[in-house]
Amino acid sequence: MADLILNVNFAPSERPRKKETGNRKHKSFLRRRRALERRDVRGAKPPPPPTGSGFRRKPGPGAGSRGAAGGGPGRPSSARPTPCPEGPGAATQNGSASPGEPGVPSKPNPPARGAAKRALKPRSIPPQPSKLVAIDCEMVGTGPGGRTSDLARCSIVGYCGDVVYDRYIRPAAPIVDYRTRWSGIRRQHMANAVPFSKAQREILRILSGKIVVGHAIYNDFKALKYFHPKELTRDTSKIPLLNRKGGFPENAAISLKRLAKELLHKDIQVGKSGHSSVEDARATMELYKVVEAEWEQHLMLNPEQE
Repeated sequence: MADLILNVNFAPSERPRKKETGNRKHKSFLRRRRALERRDVRGAKPPPPPTGSGFRRKPGPGAGSRGAAGGGPGRPSSARPTPCPEGPGAATQNGSASPGEPGVPSKPNPPARGAAKRALKPRSIPPQPSKLVAIDCEMVGTGPGGRTSDLARCSIVGYCGDVVYDRYIRPAAPIVDYRTRWSGIRRQHMANAVPFSKAQREILRILSGKIVVGHAIYNDFKALKYFHPKELTRDTSKIPLLNRKGGFPENAAISLKRLAKELLHKDIQVGKSGHSSVEDARATMELYKVVEAEWEQHLMLNPEQE
């Protein structure tokens, strides 16, 4: 009997590849996907985060609230210096920036115990010094008997007492009474005086948008033939708080001279040469500063009294 020889192959047979279907682009995609599946890509570095405007970098230790330009802790680099060191307005200039400005965190830390109750109280925010001016005018007599008061000098000073405007002004009507004892105006002052219409334009341009301080200021506005917005007017003859600090009745009309003597310890309007409108305007601004923070807070709570 012939030998029977069996050739048995125990090697695992390869599974027949599935025939790839589709066009060339699809076949190329399948080959790339299989190649990626065989590679271990878990150790690859993740892509860097996007740098668009919506990405917020997490602050590192010690970042605090310092601005990008190094303007100092809690203060943006664009903080302006205080125009005038004295007065409550200076404190607001040096105060910390509000949320939303450069270098200030958008979410402040939670307030300490009792701070939330204090935060409900309205804060006193005195106006910016650059928004404040004081005015004083001197009048002469025109018309029958010199009984009509016409503008002959106007002085405007800034928050620090710096002179912004000071001119002699020639009324449209002839001057009958110079009232030198009170006004300090003399005939020679009218030689180079500015015509009223020109002076009025210059003055109103300065007062526009400003908080104007004055003593019995309605007389000054009447001489200017102009009335400033009520909410931007501060009349030191009608501030009860000022009278109270000077020991006067709250509703009494106290003269500028007496208020300056009692509260500023200054003697103004002395002598027989007449008043100085620059001196009076400066005294008026100083009186306003005495009660600035308290008075502005009062007006904030009682806007109908402005």
